[in-house]
Amino acid sequence: MEVASTGVQVHGGMGFIEETGATQYLRDARITTIYEGTTGIQAGDLVGRKVALEKGATATALIGAMRGLEPILGGAGEIGLRDGLKEGVDGLEAATRWIVKTYAANPKAVAGVSVPYLKLFGTVAGGWLMARAALAAQEKLRQPDADRDFLEGKLASARFYVEHELPRAITLSREVTRGADSVLALDPSKF
Repeated sequence: MEVASTGVQVHGGMGFIEETGATQYLRDARITTIYEGTTGIQAGDLVGRKVALEKGATATALIGAMRGLEPILGGAGEIGLRDGLKEGVDGLEAATRWIVKTYAANPKAVAGVSVPYLKLFGTVAGGWLMARAALAAQEKLRQPDADRDFLEGKLASARFYVEHELPRAITLSREVTRGADSVLALDPSKF
């Protein structure tokens, strides 16, 4: 959604004219969060049925797989993958533990921060996949017949993600672990 919105922004006023196609991408991107249930519904399902119900077992296993990549990322240090991914995974792990710990006693608090948790999970998973792609690109760059432009583009994309997208994980983790009280502070009848 954000990328499509940026596409409209890049085109300026022309972005709203149908001939550019930018608005079609924006509409298509927006509807994807509605087809399978709104973001809030998906987030509620994630925290309730996928994390809390099984005491975080699957999420913890995935976090373990993400952590398994950290030692391998030493060679990819020039683009900051290891440190960026570690910070994101640490935040995801802390938020997952908070959800598991809090859900039984206060499911409303967990529901109140479910959308940031969904975004956190997606952001960190994206960083993990970008790191895996960067490692594969580095390996292929050692081959004499490598498609250097394509593979260097993969490394540049991973670096961009680590520097511009993955840092959001820290804020999202804090929002999950510290933000529930403010979500529930106002009585719904006051809206």
